[in-house]
Amino acid sequence: MPYGRELKLVVLDRDGTLNEEPEDFLRGPDDWRPLPGALEAVARLNHAGWRVVIASNQSGLGRGLFDVATLNDIHARMHRELTLAGARVEAVFFCPHAPEDACDCRKPAPGLFLQIAQRFGVPATHLVAVGDSVHDAQAAAAAGCETHLVLTGKSLRYRHGPLPAGLPAGVTVHADLSAFADALTGGDLPVSSHHQP
Repeated sequence: MPYGRELKLVVLDRDGTLNEEPEDFLRGPDDWRPLPGALEAVARLNHAGWRVVIASNQSGLGRGLFDVATLNDIHARMHRELTLAGARVEAVFFCPHAPEDACDCRKPAPGLFLQIAQRFGVPATHLVAVGDSVHDAQAAAAAGCETHLVLTGKSLRYRHGPLPAGLPAGVTVHADLSAFADALTGGDLPVSSHHQP
């Protein structure tokens, strides 16, 4: 797919895509640890003209497991680490709701991607989305985004076996965020393109 759009925007999942997947949730900034090569991958995207934002489910807020101040501290740490790598994430969009809230922004619902499209004034079909879970892919595909899956975090176990059930058709699969960045900026080819039988 050609990338000759006026606005080149990548929507990145956070946990399991940019940083290590927590067992349940990040308790504070000291728990935030980038995946190997992930920060440098964002830097390569930036240098190739891609603007990067994050879309993340943060149900711990709705469950009362942490507060917005803690989330802000975690993201401050994330932004500092990105800056040290010569990278930039422009904005963080997150769903604060618990699963039982039945909102339209918790992935696999497409609401976060639609919010991002509205904020940046582009159709959702112009967004390139990447995440590590089926829910990430389902949300992005439902919004009409170009959809990519990385085999890290929740999908690490699928590196040596069949891809997860429920993956939308047309999702492009990469080993990790670094491989995704290489593919998007004209480097390495993706692992595969998934199509429903």
